[in-house]
Amino acid sequence: MTAGAERDHNARMTTGTDTQLAAHERVYRALRGRIMYGEIEPGVALTLRGIGREFGVSMTPAREAVRRLVAEGALSLSHSGRVTTPELGSDRVEELAAIRALLETELASRALPRAHLALIERLQTINSGVSEAVAKGDAVNFMRRNLEFHRTLYLRAQAPAMLAMVENVWLQLGPTMRALYGRLRHGSPPESHRLILSALRAGDEPALRLAVRTDVTKGLRMLAA
Repeated sequence: MTAGAERDHNARMTTGTDTQLAAHERVYRALRGRIMYGEIEPGVALTLRGIGREFGVSMTPAREAVRRLVAEGALSLSHSGRVTTPELGSDRVEELAAIRALLETELASRALPRAHLALIERLQTINSGVSEAVAKGDAVNFMRRNLEFHRTLYLRAQAPAMLAMVENVWLQLGPTMRALYGRLRHGSPPESHRLILSALRAGDEPALRLAVRTDVTKGLRMLAA
């Protein structure tokens, strides 16, 4: 093989590998979002063939995306190889609620010194979207807006490792939270969001920690009961 032919061969190999990586990442991100935002309910079975067909990819990127989501606790893999969204028991829900309470109150506290007026106004706008989703009974959009509210605040904490841990908990809880919101049929937006905004405006750290803890554990405690 000449030097030019070898370069062409290597370029084709690299392009093929990059395409596989891009396909895997695209499938992974799409499935991750669906799970986190409650678009898939607990106990729903997924197949590699079905994923590949939906996203127009081969089995390899579909398998790699599923492998990553299983490792993150977003999907469950049985001994027979069956892949499903997790159905969490009360002990697991209680554990994840405790993690949220610990980490999210700390993130809120770290964000407080950087909670300028523009951030509070942004949170208020997002919360209006939460209220609209509640009024429409749109559980998926409610979850999306609710997590956007929290993520927007926590980004100001400048603690990326801690935020990544929290997002992993959100991911594991996505299907379970969807089941909860479908059961409760919200009639009004979360009161704790209003309390979070009030505490931010006042610079009141104890009130902020209490409001965040209440917000992130209230529904989950109902599931664990």
